[in-house]
Amino acid sequence: MSEEIADADADLRVLISRTAPGLLALLGVGTETAGQLLVTAGDNPDRLASEASFAHLCAAAPVPASSGRTDRHRLNRGGDRQANRALHTIVLVRMRHDPRTRDYVARRTLEGLKTKDIFRCLKRFVAREVYHHLTSEFSGATAPSPTA
Repeated sequence: MSEEIADADADLRVLISRTAPGLLALLGVGTETAGQLLVTAGDNPDRLASEASFAHLCAAAPVPASSGRTDRHRLNRGGDRQANRALHTIVLVRMRHDPRTRDYVARRTLEGLKTKDIFRCLKRFVAREVYHHLTSEFSGATAPSPTA
């Protein structure tokens, strides 16, 4: 089974490299996560009007969840749960291996944000970054270099 999985991953990597090579270059994006995000975007990425619509599609858009004097947000529970899982995986990898993300997490923790809220912010950032890479890949332009 391990050999079959490795062969399937190699085939998938070739297909993704042809379709969206810049997506695999992003930190934390592997073959499976890139494939899932491409499936979520669909055959026609032009139907995604903005990065906000892609975030809603990936269930990574913030939704107000305030009551009384508490002002907070949560992630949209609708959308493609597998795309949300892919974003979650990317955020986990970045939190472990990317110094900029670790600095961001430390800064936001000192500001009083909970881990759940930091994940929400990071997922939204990753969704924005993936959207720009997807739209630039299909339009033929080069993707901008986002900053955290």
